[in-house]
Amino acid sequence: MQNIFENVKSIFFCFFILFFFNSAFANQKINMKENVFRSNTQNREKKKIRFIVNPISGTKNKNFILKIVHKYLDKNKYDYEICYTKAKKHAIELSSEAANLKYAAVVSIGGDGTLNEVAKGLLDSDTKMGIIWAGSGNGLARHLCIPKNPIKAVNIINNFRSTKIDSIKINDESFVSIAGIGFDAHIAEKFSKAKKRGFFSYSNLILKEFSRYKPKPFEMIIDGKKVTKKAFLISFANGSQYGNNIQIAPNAKIGDGRFEVAILKNPSFFNRLSTLLRLRNGTIDKSKYFESFKCKNLKIDQKNIIVHIDGEPIVFEDGIEIKPFKKISVLVP
Repeated sequence: MQNIFENVKSIFFCFFILFFFNSAFANQKINMKENVFRSNTQNREKKKIRFIVNPISGTKNKNFILKIVHKYLDKNKYDYEICYTKAKKHAIELSSEAANLKYAAVVSIGGDGTLNEVAKGLLDSDTKMGIIWAGSGNGLARHLCIPKNPIKAVNIINNFRSTKIDSIKINDESFVSIAGIGFDAHIAEKFSKAKKRGFFSYSNLILKEFSRYKPKPFEMIIDGKKVTKKAFLISFANGSQYGNNIQIAPNAKIGDGRFEVAILKNPSFFNRLSTLLRLRNGTIDKSKYFESFKCKNLKIDQKNIIVHIDGEPIVFEDGIEIKPFKKISVLVP
């Protein structure tokens, strides 16, 4: 009977984990020759747009999306070019170059990781950022109500309506969506060293590490006040979700000059499913295992703290300081 219960428990937990981390922070290496396409109607009077494509993000056919761009982008208003990323951080270089050339917009065709890199390259510029879904989670796109339909996304670019959003600085790094410490950062760091990649390898790692990982107390200085919280994970949220409508910070406001600190405690076994459902339907703030608050400055003096930034693990040797950074203009409905 005990074995049956343990098997049921394992199956149930597997279900929970696979859904909870469906925004999979897995990254792959890119081995692709650079390919730059420029429209044949280059005109100094038209606005210039650079589309940056991550060829391995998500599962969508990028060629199909690019055909949509070619067909539906208003060529009376815009000249455009298409660039492909070749390696990690290449999108930063490509977007920064476009900003220096005074392009009107840079459009990310990829996931949240690509989008975060594009945003970094546009800091301190007047170049606007556009988004076309092509990732696994697309958390920021969902938060900003960018349609999944690429034709509708291109029409948003045509309309060229924008809003200002915050970027968040964590030491010398910056992000526009979500960073965090605790279990998700632990998994991101472990997975970055794994020999095997892919969804199942990622899921197996989670199942293996969950029983070993214990919630930890984190000493934080929040807007000058010392606070200690024991947590399974803590997210520093500019946007509301990881992706796939898993909303870890449903009350986050992306342009209010603050960020949300979302703390998730370890739910009991029989409360995991209800916690999952709350994350999926945007009511996690009603759970007894959750608390959140807004702030403008947060410090953690812990040595060698592991933080994930949109799934990318980084070890900060001398602790972290998080605060709102520079604004970015984003094309929105």
